[in-house]
Amino acid sequence: MIDSAAPTGPDAGATFYHGTRADLAVGDLLTAGRTSNFADGTPLSWIYFSAALESAVWGCELAAGDRRERIYIVEPTGDWFDDPNLTDKKLPGNPTRSYRSRSPLRIVGEVERWTPHAPEVLAAMKANLTRLRAEGKADIID
Repeated sequence: MIDSAAPTGPDAGATFYHGTRADLAVGDLLTAGRTSNFADGTPLSWIYFSAALESAVWGCELAAGDRRERIYIVEPTGDWFDDPNLTDKKLPGNPTRSYRSRSPLRIVGEVERWTPHAPEVLAAMKANLTRLRAEGKADIID
């Protein structure tokens, strides 16, 4: 059920993005309950997004699967909050402008052109994530 009250959260009024490999259309809803691309594959009770395009680029580049990388422009349908996986653990103050919500995100557009990371930068990030998983440090605060 979509909340009828105006949703609130940090960066209210910003343009929000969600990086993925899912093929969706304007009007579709992104919902919580999907597995994490960064941890053990456990379904998450939050949907993640950002007000920074760079964060969405990482999201689509690191997303599981072999479909085309997509960055959707999204609109929260309910309240949203700072993503504690970044703000509490790695980047105090939330410079990545990363958020999460239990309510769906409505797709309102798609970023057609964006700059991918260099192959060696992406490979280094993937290697780091693999290392974190092996060390048991890839947990997600859900």
